[in-house]
Amino acid sequence: MTTVVIGANGQLGSELRQAFKGHDLVPLAHTDLELTDRAQVREALDKYRPGLILNTAAYHRVDECEDEAERAFAVNALAVRDLAIAAREIGAVLVHFSTDYVFDGRQSRPYREGDPPGPLSVYATSKLAGEFFVRAVLDRYFLIRTCGLYGTAGSRGKGGNFVETMLRLAREGREIRVVGDQVLTPTSAKELAKKVRQLVETGRYGLYHITNSGECSWYQFASAILELAGLRARLSETTSAAYGARATRPAYSVLDNANLRSLGLDDLRDWRDALADYLSDRKQITKEA
Repeated sequence: MTTVVIGANGQLGSELRQAFKGHDLVPLAHTDLELTDRAQVREALDKYRPGLILNTAAYHRVDECEDEAERAFAVNALAVRDLAIAAREIGAVLVHFSTDYVFDGRQSRPYREGDPPGPLSVYATSKLAGEFFVRAVLDRYFLIRTCGLYGTAGSRGKGGNFVETMLRLAREGREIRVVGDQVLTPTSAKELAKKVRQLVETGRYGLYHITNSGECSWYQFASAILELAGLRARLSETTSAAYGARATRPAYSVLDNANLRSLGLDDLRDWRDALADYLSDRKQITKEA
């Protein structure tokens, strides 16, 4: 099967390319495909005629989205609508990725797929709109929400990820403040990508939450990163109010992989174990570079 990976050089796209080895892969980076260009998207899909499309492209600078709402909706909603329409026209299955931020964080238990969303930011609202378009346009789709994603491509890219930011700040001897009143599940892009392949092969279309297991605050996540990396740093805990981020984040956005569990596929590891493997992988990448 021909499989197109959109956002192929990102931290998730890179892992999907590894996970879907054996497919006739067509990796498309941003330089190859501008997702908001409807004509370019249709031209690419007409050229490659994929049976499967993996779309990881998104405008995910959460705070910037507050001031760039038009761009956020153009990338995260309208472009997704057009991609879904194009996928339907060629008979392709679409895998599209969304976020834990679609929830308002007022629950005290992990969010299941059927729980009502309540986005608190422009970013979250635009991603939810993209979800609605996928569900309205297509019958054959996998819509996947995940949480706290990090991957080894992020260790090489300009944007990095939370893990890389913590390591860099610690090595620079900087003072680090991290919020302790936002709870999530850090998720390995490598483990997510492997699970996506397993899920796609079931042919059981629909909405799925896929994260590693367990939960922690961002502060606890930062502490674990430094501990497992063997680094000492000036790390302190703060609150969301004191930190003053432009966009509001949910206080609790842990996801329950309920639909995955119903298929007998919810065997993702504890987030600390996945993090330890990531740190080991990045050491190997550094040695080989």
